[in-house]
Amino acid sequence: MSSTAAPPPSGQATSAPGRSLSAWWQAAPLTLVFVLFFLIPLALILMVSFWDFNEYDLLPGFTFKNYISIFDGCGNTAELCVTLKTYLSTLKFSFLVWLITLVVGFAVAYFLAFHVRSQGMQTLLFVLCTIPFWTSNVIRMISWVPLLGRNGLVNQTLVSIGVVDTPIEWLLFSDFSVTLAFVHLYTMFMIVPIFNSMMRIDRSLLEAANDSGASGWQTLWNVIIPLSRTGIIIGSIFVITIVMGDFVTIGVMGGQQIASVGKIIQVQTSYLQFPLAAANAMILLTVVLMIIFALTRMVDIRKEL
Repeated sequence: MSSTAAPPPSGQATSAPGRSLSAWWQAAPLTLVFVLFFLIPLALILMVSFWDFNEYDLLPGFTFKNYISIFDGCGNTAELCVTLKTYLSTLKFSFLVWLITLVVGFAVAYFLAFHVRSQGMQTLLFVLCTIPFWTSNVIRMISWVPLLGRNGLVNQTLVSIGVVDTPIEWLLFSDFSVTLAFVHLYTMFMIVPIFNSMMRIDRSLLEAANDSGASGWQTLWNVIIPLSRTGIIIGSIFVITIVMGDFVTIGVMGGQQIASVGKIIQVQTSYLQFPLAAANAMILLTVVLMIIFALTRMVDIRKEL
């Protein structure tokens, strides 16, 4: 004797998953934190970016003066304006650091996920990767100075073994030293999400690829990389957004000689030009959001996670 469930009364609506009152109460604390510490400060920065200022005071009002001054001279097609040059310099560092950290981070994550069999050894090696984070970023940057300086350990070694006759000048306070410091500081932000994605790959897929006659490179390109794309995108977002807004690393390792958007904002705030700095911050935020939007179009992160 078969029985069928009686349909709910027509006047009684079924509650949709996640739409109940308790679900909204559970989301309320995080929403409150998000509003207080992100949306409200962002709205204040946007508001201040339209204010005027002088040497002594902020002048509340509404003016496009700050945005116009930022792009002053950018209409000249003969030469790039200062703003575009600064953004190109910042994007150059972001691209170089992203590329190097992606290669290094993917290689380290691949080794930990597929070549280290013991879970205890994986944990130990992973902890070793985090050791640089046990100290301050500034200390880690300063540690490169006695190595890369004109009279540093690297130059003294190269001169003593006869590789070069005079010390190499571009090892410190240059694009090279800035890129090296960025890679040193932020590679871990690429390793962690890629390693997490690789650990979720079903190992039977690798066995199936091997049984089908695929080479190691074919398995890597057609199986591992596509299944690791979520981690790659998340790591890329971390690295690119941090480098785009960084000013401490560029200031210390560039010898205060290399311009970046974050450095310009820091200088403007030090001179109390808060509306101009706020306008620059909003433009930088827009550029970063455009990059994040382009990256997230490559994979549905919410679905993959």
